[in-house]
Amino acid sequence: MKLMCGNANRGLAKAIADYLDAPLSNVDIEQFSDGELFVRIDENMRGQDAFIIQPTSNPANDHLMELLIMTDALSRASARRITAVIPYFGYARQDRKTGGRTPITAKLVANMIAKAGVHRVLTLDLHAGQIQGFFDIPTDNMFATPVIEKDIRAHYDVENLLIVSPDVGGVVRARSLAARLGADIAIIDKRRPKAGVSEVMNIIGDVKGRRCIIFDDIVDSGGTLCNAAQALIDEGATEVSAYITHGVLSGKAVERIKASVMRELVVCDSIDLSQKLTADCNIRTVSVAPLLGEAIRRIANDESVSKLFD
Repeated sequence: MKLMCGNANRGLAKAIADYLDAPLSNVDIEQFSDGELFVRIDENMRGQDAFIIQPTSNPANDHLMELLIMTDALSRASARRITAVIPYFGYARQDRKTGGRTPITAKLVANMIAKAGVHRVLTLDLHAGQIQGFFDIPTDNMFATPVIEKDIRAHYDVENLLIVSPDVGGVVRARSLAARLGADIAIIDKRRPKAGVSEVMNIIGDVKGRRCIIFDDIVDSGGTLCNAAQALIDEGATEVSAYITHGVLSGKAVERIKASVMRELVVCDSIDLSQKLTADCNIRTVSVAPLLGEAIRRIANDESVSKLFD
């Protein structure tokens, strides 16, 4: 088994390698003056089971190209099997046509990954589960719920907790976490007049006097999350925190969340946030390295991955 990574999230890749007690292979990635990327793998890959750990986070296009070029290099080096470990799958929110003459970019990216020579994909909390069907190769969509449940139990008294879905589409995700914690759920009914803008319309469920945890898969600009937290406080919630799998945190999201009514935002380390988070902000991370590392070990040994969630 060979582990390697691009520039997207070296910290997570190193943590996964430490969990597996296996070194990261040497990969040289260079960028020419015109922006083109060049990759050279400095180890023999013939007949190896290769795992590329590379989220396609910001800058999404550069990190996606690194993944594709590393895949091509491994394929031409006669690797036996290539697994793309994509903790955060960029372009996942473009999973359907939203109007006339618009693309389904998530499907396009899935095609590119498969055509490049990837044999299997391992990813985490896809924005929509049906994106697995966009790939014509085996795809394992992991869930961060066990990691988040463990952290909640370590930092919160689960009595009087209320798990809140920030929209109707996230109800299944919220119900799964609530069932593990033995908690109730509430739903925020919102509308989105345009991309990146949302308005809270109603809160479905009694939140008065409850300690609320908003649970979702992606936080981007933070506007929706902060609006939801304020609406819960306005309806009588005593405290609001949020657990989100992927912390995109674009633009002024960190400042917006820091100034919000939330006690804290907890995100997984699927995206590298080392350059964004400061000691005085109310955002912290939990690691999914053991979860992904165990999945990689099981794939390499041809064992069941789904049993991780039984």
